[in-house]
Amino acid sequence: MANQPLASGLSAQVKKKLEGKRDRQQESEVLDWIEAILGTKLDRSKAYEEILKDGVVLCKLINKIKPGSVKRINENSTMPFKIMENINAFQEAIKAYGVPNSDVFQTVDLFEKKDIAQVTQCIFALGRTCQIHDDFTGPTLGPKLAQENKREFSEQQLKEAANVVSLQYGSNKGASQAGMSMGKQRMILD
Repeated sequence: MANQPLASGLSAQVKKKLEGKRDRQQESEVLDWIEAILGTKLDRSKAYEEILKDGVVLCKLINKIKPGSVKRINENSTMPFKIMENINAFQEAIKAYGVPNSDVFQTVDLFEKKDIAQVTQCIFALGRTCQIHDDFTGPTLGPKLAQENKREFSEQQLKEAANVVSLQYGSNKGASQAGMSMGKQRMILD
């Protein structure tokens, strides 16, 4: 927030480390993806975090992906609790859509600009989650989530596999301790 003192000591180190995690290329990809989904241009003259800070763009994004996800968007509001309400509504909507809790950022990460890299990761997680929904036909963001590939083996196949001696088990003809004299000091020149 605007009234926070400058970070010093450990706080400054943590802030610097979090700032170092930011990837401007990924942030640009996120903004491109949001523009493609919404079908409108964002004001790129503002900083990345300022574009997303009020939560309006995020709420519109999830409503475009899954209509009706956010019932009420507080647009043009400068009141902090209304802004945080937008961010929280976005977070709840993406959790309901299937984004794992571990990928969802905390409200202060965006509102107070504590961890903008986590916000970017969250939006990438939303992009990955969109790809597993058959009803989503928009552009993709990030790699596709892996699908489970379960294998079924019959009892006979399992018994046959137990009888096979694999080369992975190794061999008894390799290095051994034969010829080693125990207790002798290590001498470079013998």
